[in-house]
Amino acid sequence: MATSMPSEAAKRAKLPSLTGLRFFAALLVFLFHSSLTDSPIPPNAPINPFADATIADGFSTAFSKAGYLGVSFFFVLSGFVLAWASRPGERVTAFLRRRLLKIFPNHIVVFAAAMFLFAGAAVTSVADWLPNLLLIHTWFPQASVNLSVNPPSWSLGSELLFYVLFPLLIVPIRGIRGAALWVWSGLMIVGMVAVQLVSTYVVPDTPKSAITPVSDLQFWFGYLLPVGRVFEFALGILLARVVLAGLWPRRVGFGVSLALTVLGYAAALVAPFQYGFVVATVIPVAALIGATASADVEGRATFLRSRPMVWLGEVSFGFYLVQGVTIFYLRSLLGENTYSVPVALLVIAGFFAASLLGGWLLFRFVEMPAMRRFGRARPRTQPAPAPALEPSGDRTPVTAAARD
Repeated sequence: MATSMPSEAAKRAKLPSLTGLRFFAALLVFLFHSSLTDSPIPPNAPINPFADATIADGFSTAFSKAGYLGVSFFFVLSGFVLAWASRPGERVTAFLRRRLLKIFPNHIVVFAAAMFLFAGAAVTSVADWLPNLLLIHTWFPQASVNLSVNPPSWSLGSELLFYVLFPLLIVPIRGIRGAALWVWSGLMIVGMVAVQLVSTYVVPDTPKSAITPVSDLQFWFGYLLPVGRVFEFALGILLARVVLAGLWPRRVGFGVSLALTVLGYAAALVAPFQYGFVVATVIPVAALIGATASADVEGRATFLRSRPMVWLGEVSFGFYLVQGVTIFYLRSLLGENTYSVPVALLVIAGFFAASLLGGWLLFRFVEMPAMRRFGRARPRTQPAPAPALEPSGDRTPVTAAARD
């Protein structure tokens, strides 16, 4: 049975639970990064701090797909919250300005820190670091470019493409009604499977990557290349339309979707490597987002909408972005030393505290001031017609989840 809340009421609903849920996605990425056996920055030493080989292997295996799950969640969520907050008639230029302000100030600050601390000594030419600064680096198949400077920033290249495409996607998707929304959602999942089939059977599987079981080209095409991630973003837009139309099935609540996520993650652990990127977990991720949003629409109480969880969700973007410094760089200062379980846990706790502090500093002193200063359009002296394409999250009564 679908939810029955009128769509106009749904459009006015806030999404605090989705904001809180963002933090857990970022936490999964943190645990993935902390468990790596090879750092993505030179000298590529292990990050995993456990000396006991059994515990180290268990930690690494348990969270080996957590980063992929967390990033896929953010990509689907991006489409969802932008569609949720969009209003016909708003200007494309204003939308793009706000979205660029969301990512570039934080990115530039962390880029500068990474260059100063470690990346400046590793990159050999402007061609290695300039694409990263411009967030076009994941269009390059070379590993020295697409994961250069601050490795977590690779996902921003996909987000940048999403923002450019959103005004073009939202118009036809607004015209989709009823059961056709589910059909198109299914087609997006088919597209994700197709990406991995091409990666497996068409993209060259040699030379092998130094840090993954596939080739560098397969990892780039199947995971890093922005165009392949558009299916997740479009799925998020379609999900928002489903919830706004009151079509989300009530029986798929938060508990069911969480159980599906656990099962999907278990499937990702045993699936062929490329299919653990997105395919194994995308349906559970979609269910989790749809169910959580529906809970907010209906005003149901969840722990995710508490003030501490909303705060954690608000700083989650910065928390994610600084991990190239707070995990990869700080771990390199410790050399290849490994530790007993209590000390290793303290090391991980230190990485977490540094990442959370860095995320808060970015949110408080970079992201928010930039949005306040430049995020709103200046008043016009004369009215002018505007194209009816642009969506915006800044002037609608939504929480940070809908400002993505």
